[in-house]
Amino acid sequence: MNKTELIEHIAKQADISKAAATRALEALIGGVKTTLKKNGSVAIAGFGTFAVTKRAARTGRNPRTGDAIKIKAAKVPKFRPGKALKDAL
Repeated sequence: MNKTELIEHIAKQADISKAAATRALEALIGGVKTTLKKNGSVAIAGFGTFAVTKRAARTGRNPRTGDAIKIKAAKVPKFRPGKALKDAL
């Protein structure tokens, strides 16, 4: 399912227009992004938790040349599914 299909699904299930569903989805995504930028986490009961984790610096390989390269430490978003979502699958 892509973003357009998700918007159509939200509009149909909530009995709202596609424009309203688009605004709702954009608001959700914006809220999650803003919270993660502040190193917070977003927990949605029955669905899961979005959080930021730190990935340590490491040595990698350039696939073209095989040379060793340094990869900087980074903050990465993670999603941990909730029990209800796991059980549904």
